[in-house]
Amino acid sequence: MRLPEEDRNLSPHTGFTRAHWVATADALLTAAWRWASPHGARLDLPGRPAHSGVRSDGLEGFARTFLAAAFRVAGEQGADPHGWLGRYTEGLAAGTATPGRDDHESWPLIRDHHIHGQPMVESASVALGLRLTREWLWDNLDPAVQDRVAAWLHDALTHVPAPNNWYLFPYTVAGFLESVGRADAHTARARTRALELLETWYRGQGWYADGDGRAFDHYNGWALHLYPVLDQHLAGDRDTVHQNRLREHLDSFSLLFGGDGAPIHFGRSLTYRFAATAAIGLGALTGDTPLTPGASRRVLSGALRYFLDRGAATDDLLSLGWHGPHEPTLQHYSGPGSPYWASKAFVCLLAPPDHPLWTDVEQPAPVEESDRVLALPGPGLLVQTTRADGIVRLHNHGSDHVRPHEPESAAQDDPHYGRLAYSTHTGPTAKTNPADNHFSVLVDGIRSVRRRIRPLGAGTGDGWGWAASWHRPVFPSGPPMVPGLRVESLTVAKGAVELRVHRVVGAPPGAAVELTGWATAPDAEVRSGLAGLHGWTEQDQMRAPQGTAYAPFATLPRLRGAAGGTTLHLAVATLSGAPEAKALNEITVGADWIELVWAQDGERLRIDLGTPVRTGEPALPVLR
Repeated sequence: MRLPEEDRNLSPHTGFTRAHWVATADALLTAAWRWASPHGARLDLPGRPAHSGVRSDGLEGFARTFLAAAFRVAGEQGADPHGWLGRYTEGLAAGTATPGRDDHESWPLIRDHHIHGQPMVESASVALGLRLTREWLWDNLDPAVQDRVAAWLHDALTHVPAPNNWYLFPYTVAGFLESVGRADAHTARARTRALELLETWYRGQGWYADGDGRAFDHYNGWALHLYPVLDQHLAGDRDTVHQNRLREHLDSFSLLFGGDGAPIHFGRSLTYRFAATAAIGLGALTGDTPLTPGASRRVLSGALRYFLDRGAATDDLLSLGWHGPHEPTLQHYSGPGSPYWASKAFVCLLAPPDHPLWTDVEQPAPVEESDRVLALPGPGLLVQTTRADGIVRLHNHGSDHVRPHEPESAAQDDPHYGRLAYSTHTGPTAKTNPADNHFSVLVDGIRSVRRRIRPLGAGTGDGWGWAASWHRPVFPSGPPMVPGLRVESLTVAKGAVELRVHRVVGAPPGAAVELTGWATAPDAEVRSGLAGLHGWTEQDQMRAPQGTAYAPFATLPRLRGAAGGTTLHLAVATLSGAPEAKALNEITVGADWIELVWAQDGERLRIDLGTPVRTGEPALPVLR
């Protein structure tokens, strides 16, 4: 990709300026349009098809790149030196001429989410692109084409979305239709329903669950905050509720970018890559952010450069993966056009060239300022950052991918949600390899899976923080689960040290337990450590031949021990790019309490776990 010369005076950390963002958008669009249908209604990008089929994939390529073009042109007040809007104008006319027809141009119809529902997702990008470029594109469309496009979009309002962030797609479509004088009862209902659901999904500290369950991930930034706040910005509204929530979200979310620019590798749809910065750019645009303009650009450009430098774009086409192609990163709905949701990152281009986001000198990202431990009780997460190596670790005691009505099945184990911890420098191992950062109970030699996670709280002390949860282990052999079996888990983080505490309740005689650490490449600059403190009898190393999104081959440390009835297991885990240091000066373990002294500063900490209770939820641990 040909980019302008670096500017290390204005951008001492990344060298990137607004010109680099514009050039990246143009390069991605130029490459994608080489795969356009004759009249430009579909961009049939090369690669494996998604489950919705190639016609839907072609629409996805059109809609998601249109979003990048719209941000790019709107940010230049209509200046369009490459004629992007002319291409999308022709594509809109061709795609809506005979929707549903099986030919090279016609767009698929929008139907319920369970009936080839992907077009509903893409309708939001089409609608948002049209709203952003209204005065240069929509207002100049032939009235008959306007009617056809509006009719195709309107189907998003009368069909059933998936029970999660999808409700914001008809919300966005309705916002556009109302902005061009096509409001009706359906647009009003779509917007009201989405905002009602958003309220029920809010969990505090700026975090939403993605639906009625407990899935907390990047959809917070690139969907649940982006659509309502951008809608209000484009309408000239100041809805302080959603804007205050965005500000509060960025207070913690901005910590989830490493010193090398990498977003936290956690949750689904990670092939969207630098779309993870969408909320950062939006906050800088609207002013709803705790970050300075220079720090915002540091995070934005750091993430963009991180992926460009690591081969995310081959011949300027975004691949399906993380750095480069990586199959275990993907979901069944991922198709060749899917990575172009990365276009949402270009929302930052709506800030004009003279905006402080682009004119202020880059400042350090939050991870570069100091070591931090931040507890998020709402989503049940604990953020741990270290300045020396720029590593961010996210300890998961509250986010899973199980809907409220679904049974807990080991067959649905999701490595991107079920692990104990995630980072900016490592990815989870593949589902068919040994699981990293996992505590398992072994019954008859069969390892358990962590599915539904019940949070028990989170908090902070003086330089340290904690988060706790419990789960019922499930096994690949299927139900019934072992009656009464429960695992209570607690992470205490300080500096680069993670104290991992697990209490097993109700294990049958002869059961065993295992704990694994971070998965890293044998020659990685970061090192993974795992030391048993109590309740372990063996230590070794496991191999993950499928590697991770960061390494083609990985190894991970493992501890093994015996279980039966109620047992307590303690370990210290580390993921560090700095020389290893002693973690604890001393530790004493009682039946239901632990006392330790941190080696870092000599501070003493007592953890009262409470008496195990076989019925009902365990007691909240007390740390002091």
